[in-house]
Amino acid sequence: MQQEARLVTVDRVWSGRWHGPSVVRVSPTAIHLVGAVDTGHGEHAELPHLPGTLFSPFTDSHVHLGLVDAEQLVRGGVGRVLDLGWSPDVAALWPERGRVDPRWPEVQVAGGLLCPPGGYPSRAGWAPDDASVVVADAADAERAVVRMRDLGASVVKLTLNSDVGPVFDDDVLRAIAAAADRVGLLTVAHVQGAGQVRRALDAGLLRFAHTPFSERLPDDLLDRAADGTWISTLDIHRTEGEPRGGAAQEVAIANLRGFRDRGGHVLYGTDLGNGDLPVGVNERELRALQRVGLGQEALLAALGSDDSLDAGQDGAHWTPRASWVPQPPPDDERDDPAWLARASVLTASTLQELLS
Repeated sequence: MQQEARLVTVDRVWSGRWHGPSVVRVSPTAIHLVGAVDTGHGEHAELPHLPGTLFSPFTDSHVHLGLVDAEQLVRGGVGRVLDLGWSPDVAALWPERGRVDPRWPEVQVAGGLLCPPGGYPSRAGWAPDDASVVVADAADAERAVVRMRDLGASVVKLTLNSDVGPVFDDDVLRAIAAAADRVGLLTVAHVQGAGQVRRALDAGLLRFAHTPFSERLPDDLLDRAADGTWISTLDIHRTEGEPRGGAAQEVAIANLRGFRDRGGHVLYGTDLGNGDLPVGVNERELRALQRVGLGQEALLAALGSDDSLDAGQDGAHWTPRASWVPQPPPDDERDDPAWLARASVLTASTLQELLS
């Protein structure tokens, strides 16, 4: 029997700005922010109460679901993911799984990784062979992009990694970007190796799967990049025993600081599946972003938690998932990463069960 909608109160809500005690409407399919708790007349005093802080779903904008437990991601507070490369036919099934299975996050996918013959990741060994979608020329670019679109991809992922193999020439890079634009898909580029950021920008590629870490970028490149979006992935460079994370992380942090200072858009992403990373909200990634200069509100924006709930309009709602931290925000923002790492994901149905 389908559960009826009910009203509950919560201590705090973040929706691009902070709200104090709030009333939330929980239906079987969605979670709606109704407004502030009525403290004057006690109208909401008898409603069930959820302690802590509610957010729209935290998003990891760079994962490889084929290498991790998706259900553990949800338990760790991540309610949405962008998968940036796996077997296209397998990845094509994940968005629907995320839509119908509350144990999974919401999923968007890139499908396969477009690469030149012999290029990364075709010899890397971490993904199935068909995760590498080989593009030899401009005609291949059109076919590959359309195939990813038809399989349900939300973005096109391409690799430009001169550290481990050949890379696309300029004509093919531009052909991929043009083909993606024609079918309405964003491009996300893995850019690695000296000089490759400049080549990506020359081809009109502005959305990067990683903060560049191969070299310190000069001011002119940071200026050109500032209209784009970089996914952070700072913690993958952590070196055991290094107090600050290692040389590559220091380069990435300096680049990301310069990019953000110029107005660049930063998204939280971990490259989950790459090494020993926590499955869920990564406290170390958030601490590295604090070193870049992100305060509390900027961290929440990077986590994607300001894009789903417009509290200024009646009927505003989240999707059926919300991230939830049982505790209030800490007094000291330096403690925010540990606080956010306590998150779990609530669905409309599990929230109703929690309050029953």
